[in-house]
Amino acid sequence: MQTVFEGRPSRLLCATIAVGALAGLAVAGDARAQRAEPCIGASWELTGAFAHQAQQIRYGAEAAIDEINERGGVLGQRLRLVAYDDQGEPARAVDNARRIGERDNCIAMLGGFRTPNAIALREPLHEMELMWVGTISAGTAVIEFPTNKWMFRVSMKDRWVAGFLLDRAREASRSGKVGIVYEATAWGQGGLADAERAAAERGATLVAKETYNMGDADMSAQLIRLRDAGVDAIILYGNDREVANLLRSMDRLGYRPEIFAAWGIGARLAELAGPLAEGVRVAGTFSWLGELPDRAKAVLARMQAKFPDIRTTADLLHPSGTANAYDAVHIIAEAIRIAGKFDRNAVREAMYKVNWTGLVADYRPAFEPKPERHDAVTPDAYRLFAYHNGKLLPVEQTPHRLAARAN
Repeated sequence: MQTVFEGRPSRLLCATIAVGALAGLAVAGDARAQRAEPCIGASWELTGAFAHQAQQIRYGAEAAIDEINERGGVLGQRLRLVAYDDQGEPARAVDNARRIGERDNCIAMLGGFRTPNAIALREPLHEMELMWVGTISAGTAVIEFPTNKWMFRVSMKDRWVAGFLLDRAREASRSGKVGIVYEATAWGQGGLADAERAAAERGATLVAKETYNMGDADMSAQLIRLRDAGVDAIILYGNDREVANLLRSMDRLGYRPEIFAAWGIGARLAELAGPLAEGVRVAGTFSWLGELPDRAKAVLARMQAKFPDIRTTADLLHPSGTANAYDAVHIIAEAIRIAGKFDRNAVREAMYKVNWTGLVADYRPAFEPKPERHDAVTPDAYRLFAYHNGKLLPVEQTPHRLAARAN
C-alpha cells in the first residue's frame, strides 16, 4: 500500500491500495445516482491523544483489503482505503464524511474510536445515503435511533456491554454493592444510562454513581464517596489516561474495588499505570495473545510484514479493534459481491444477506433489518480480559479468572 499525504500531514492522511485518480467527483445528489467508487473511507483521529487507536483499526482494515485484492478484488475492482484525520473532533468528522461521500464517492465508511464523532455523523450519512460500519465506538445511540438505515457496526454495543459487565461485577462483589464510574462525555453518559437499564432489568441497584472530566488527574473525592457507600465492585467507562489516574488515586487511598471496564482502555493502560493495572478486567471481542487459530496467525503475520512497528502482539494496543476492523472490511466486500454492483443502496440491502465467518464471530447473518441488529457482534461473542504482568490477556489465562480475589 502506498501512503499519500495531501495538505499538511497533521491534517490529512490518504492511504490507498492502488495508485490512481478517483473518478466521479460529484455532488451528493449526483453521487448517489452514479456508480460508487471501490474505496472505503474513514475519518479517524490520525493525530491527537488517541491516534494509536486509529492505527490499530488501520492494521486490521489494510490486512483485509490486501487479502481481498490479492484474490482479484471485488467484482474485478481493487479496493482502496481513504483515511482522513479528524483530530478527535466531531465537526471535522462530519467534514471528512462529506468529502468521502460526495467528492471521493466511496461505497462505504469505516468508523473509528470516538462515540461522539460517530453520533455526529448520523444525519450527514443519512443525507448522503452513505453506509458506515463501526469498528470500536460502542455507544448505543450510534446505532439505535429511529431513522437509522445507514449505520452498521462490527463491534460491541454498550447496551449489551452494560449487562455483561454488571453480571460479572455482581459475581465478584462480596457486599452486593456495585457502583459505576464514567467519563463526562456522550459515551460515558450513554454508558451510565445503559448500566442503569441493565440494573433495573435485573432487579438490582447501582448504589453509587461517580463521574469525572477528561484530563482529571485526581479522583480521590469520587473514590471516597464510593468507598463510604461500601462499593467493592465498579463498572467503569473511561480511557487509558484517566483510568491510569483513577488507579493512582485508588493506590493513594488504599481502596481497590474490583474493576470491570468497557473497552475505552486497551493494552496502553499497562504502560501508563504499570503494576496498578493488575487485575483490571475489560470487556472485549478478541485477543492476539496465546495460541491462535491458523487464520488469525496468517492475519498477524501479514500485519507484521506490512507494519514494522508490530514487533510483537503486545504492540496491538486495541486487539479487539484490530480484529473488528478486519472482519468489517470483509463483510463490506461480501455485501458488494452479493449486490453485484458498486451501488450504495444495493450494498446496504445486501448487508442483511451476508453470512461470513470472521476472526471475532460467525456472522450468520451479519445483520438484520431491525435497530438492535445493525450490530453484528452479539453478546455471545463477548469475552472478558484482565491485565496480568503488564499484558491484557483472556481472563481464563490469568489469576483473575475467579469471581473474587482471595484477600
